[in-house]
Amino acid sequence: MKAETPRNLALKALITLSRRPAFSGSVLDRIFGANRDLDARDRAFVSQLVQGVLRWRLRLDWIIGEAADIPLRKIDPPVVEILRLALYQVFFLDRVPDSAAVDQAVRQTKAKHPGHIASFVNGLLRNICRHKEEVSYPDRTTDLIHHLSVYYSYPVWLVEKWISELGAEVAEALLEVGNKPPPLVVRVNPLKTGRPRLMKLLEEEGFEAAPTAYSPFGVVVKGLRGRVDQLRAFKEGLLQVQGEAAQIASFFLGPVPGSTVLDLCAGFGGKAGRLAEMMGNRGRVIALDMNRERLVSLAANSKRLGIQIIYPAVADTAADVSALLRSSFDRVLVDAPCSGLGVLSRHPDGKWNRDREGIKGLALLQRTILHRAAGMVKRRGKVLYVTCTISREENEGVVEYFLKNHPDMILEDLRERAPLWAIELIDEHGFFRTLPHLHGMDGFFAALFARR
Repeated sequence: MKAETPRNLALKALITLSRRPAFSGSVLDRIFGANRDLDARDRAFVSQLVQGVLRWRLRLDWIIGEAADIPLRKIDPPVVEILRLALYQVFFLDRVPDSAAVDQAVRQTKAKHPGHIASFVNGLLRNICRHKEEVSYPDRTTDLIHHLSVYYSYPVWLVEKWISELGAEVAEALLEVGNKPPPLVVRVNPLKTGRPRLMKLLEEEGFEAAPTAYSPFGVVVKGLRGRVDQLRAFKEGLLQVQGEAAQIASFFLGPVPGSTVLDLCAGFGGKAGRLAEMMGNRGRVIALDMNRERLVSLAANSKRLGIQIIYPAVADTAADVSALLRSSFDRVLVDAPCSGLGVLSRHPDGKWNRDREGIKGLALLQRTILHRAAGMVKRRGKVLYVTCTISREENEGVVEYFLKNHPDMILEDLRERAPLWAIELIDEHGFFRTLPHLHGMDGFFAALFARR
């Protein structure tokens, strides 16, 4: 059987995502699993195409709509994906000749559609290529929101939200930086090595390695085309993939060796692992999550890192888990399910999978989980609330509601706890807050509470 081309695999992924919204990473994993003969370069190209189309989808649709004689909604959805894929290459990939992108699109169309559809695709794309320097967007002076939405490719509701909460200048800076693919950042495992040695090992494997700007345990890795789990340093448990903001957020919970810690929304266990490392692998970290598969991955990852104190358990943390655990904890981490608006550069599909109503629902869920956390912490214990979003409703709004309804809890000012390397990441209200355009990392928020 002839292997499928990277462009055809990218198209398959995009059509799958258009029919059933999901995280593009999981769709790509399935496609790569079914096409194991793909080399690292082709895998990277498929990922670049899929992520690029998702990142710039609205602008690409605008270009199609301006050039086509029929409305976009009347074009067969798989054909729309073919057009998006071709135009992403035309407008954003310098190394791909326009003619090659158009020819591939026509071939993809002919493979599944009648000849007149292929002629339509060919004519439309060639016309756009001839006039690609003349594309105009909604007028900035008369309709700023529509202009920003189309030009930077974000839904209108999100542009409106960020402008109302942060102002037009900051909002536009966030829109711009959110379209730039982030670097690969890993966290050194101090149980096995130090940052200088890890960087040396990575350089010996042929990659550029540099310390992160703020986190003292982070390394930026450049030049990696293949999978991280194929690195020798990864296999030996010397590192864990984790963004810089996520590394720093866990720091503020401040567990010490021998502590009992509860991670209420553990996921794949990135923050649980960081807490266990801070504890010197002494104590106990109970990691709860609703998804069993994530916890299986967490357990395997803990073994790779040499961590023995994480105990995963399947549980719905929006429900009362006190009967399950029958104990209280020195520290509780609430890494809350959120809209992910601070990590859109990593997950551009998040632009299209969220809406205003969904954020309201998430805020209610976050309040519920934080309420459960308050009932699980010892007197004088700490609760850390963390999100990876830029949304007042999910951040300050949840904090205000929690304090109003829990007089036994007080908000701690992180400025009084932050080391020098993190002090500029704490805002005037004492919250940990990172913004991609200012700090060069994901947009995170954290608030620390103490029980009286």
